[in-house]
Amino acid sequence: MLKLYGGARSRASIVQWYLEELEVPYEFVLLDMQAGVHQQPEFLAINPMGKVPAIVDGDFQLWESGAILFYLAQKYGKMSQSPEKQAEILQWILFSNATLGPGVFVEASRERETPKLMTPLNQILEKHEFLLGDEFSVADVAVGSMLAYIPMMLKLDLSAYPAVLDYIKRMTERPAFQKAMGGRG
Repeated sequence: MLKLYGGARSRASIVQWYLEELEVPYEFVLLDMQAGVHQQPEFLAINPMGKVPAIVDGDFQLWESGAILFYLAQKYGKMSQSPEKQAEILQWILFSNATLGPGVFVEASRERETPKLMTPLNQILEKHEFLLGDEFSVADVAVGSMLAYIPMMLKLDLSAYPAVLDYIKRMTERPAFQKAMGGRG
């Protein structure tokens, strides 16, 4: 059975949400980060960076939430075989982790970056229910989780972006989201 390693209030919940969406059986291994379990040799053998999330799927080990999401989509999801479609999904996963997250959650850049990011996202979501059109995908897990963290962790006024607010509401009402992330905040 696939094992997902995470800490309380970590990005492991993003991976957990996607595993719930895919209905892939998994064991969640909660690491006591305060006690430094993630820095012990047993876990460093899985992720030498000592960070969560990480997964062990059979003999395969992987860390970094975006890479895990992409792997799960390829192995267990309905991932297109088209290099273009795969690249589009990867684009959104990387955007979530490398652009959206730092842009909104790093205080020094928040005021400047939030409108630059939310305006085009709002325009995209005015046209489509999901990032890639009319079907939920791993891209929505990556971006949707980052957006869902905003009202949980920050007091940002997103009222200028009604399509983004509607999207956050749709994502957070999904049963798999509720199971994995609903109690956080």
